[in-house]
Amino acid sequence: MHILVTGGAGYIGSHLVRALVDQGHAVTVVDDLSSGHRETLPAGVELQLGDCGDATTLDAAAADHGFDAVMHMAAKCSVEESVRDPRLYYRTNLGCSLDLMDWMVARAIPCLVHSSTCAVYGCPDTATIDEKVCAEPANPYGASKLAVDLAMQAYESAYPIRTIALRYFNAAGAHPDGSLGEDKTPASNLVPILFDAALGLRDRVSVFGTDYPTPDGTGVRDYIHVMDLAAAHIAALEHLAAGKRGGVYNLGTGTGHSVLEMIDLAREVTGASIPSELVGRRPGDPARLVADPTRAAAELGWRTSVDITAILSDAWRWRAAHPGGYATEEAR
Repeated sequence: MHILVTGGAGYIGSHLVRALVDQGHAVTVVDDLSSGHRETLPAGVELQLGDCGDATTLDAAAADHGFDAVMHMAAKCSVEESVRDPRLYYRTNLGCSLDLMDWMVARAIPCLVHSSTCAVYGCPDTATIDEKVCAEPANPYGASKLAVDLAMQAYESAYPIRTIALRYFNAAGAHPDGSLGEDKTPASNLVPILFDAALGLRDRVSVFGTDYPTPDGTGVRDYIHVMDLAAAHIAALEHLAAGKRGGVYNLGTGTGHSVLEMIDLAREVTGASIPSELVGRRPGDPARLVADPTRAAAELGWRTSVDITAILSDAWRWRAAHPGGYATEEAR
């Protein structure tokens, strides 16, 4: 198949592109490189520089061929930024997605897999989260992604397009061969923050909240390897290509790890002390976000394959070799 991947030069997108190419698919990427990196793309993958919601950019990407499916990875994804500038998040995440789907309908491209998020659920009071949990996002980021998920369902009901929304929990890790990893400045996810501290690029790791109703009082999250996420996208693509119904699927391991546990594990993996400080809660942070991935296993045949130690080890291998991110590679 020939697949269009929006945001394919980003962290998760680049791992998906590599996995698609390794399985023999042709891939074209549309990315504005605002947070992606050209260096991540394998030889033979066409990059169309521009906005994934711009019809001219999309037409240029499709000028010499058609597409069998679209993997929509492009989005703004900072909770804090979404609170400061909700207009940016609705215009980018929702507006561009609607424009992309309109273009797909006009082009008769039948399959769409969307990179969604567990942030749509807000702060549910449940041990694990399945797809039946009421979606009540606590910030504009989660709300904008939920709006896309709902629009996809409406489009699927009205037009000849089949869609799947994959709601990630906490993506982490790196390609096992050390060639791809997470490079975002400033780092906003816990794992790269831990490694910044291990490398001496920051003084300490702040632990936001120590009075949650969890075993050690700190927030618990479900960390999933980025390569497992890539495999889930391919499973979703094969599901739609077989003519099966779309839907919404949670992607996680079903196991949670607290912030303090993650700090201890990162110390073991890196051999560094990783200083930390205990501070107050951040508004809107849930105590626990852990997936129930049963539906993805039953309907997509997908399961995670990598444990938390391997996730951290793969991520550290890449980060230690690229302390300046992909710029380290450019400087060599």
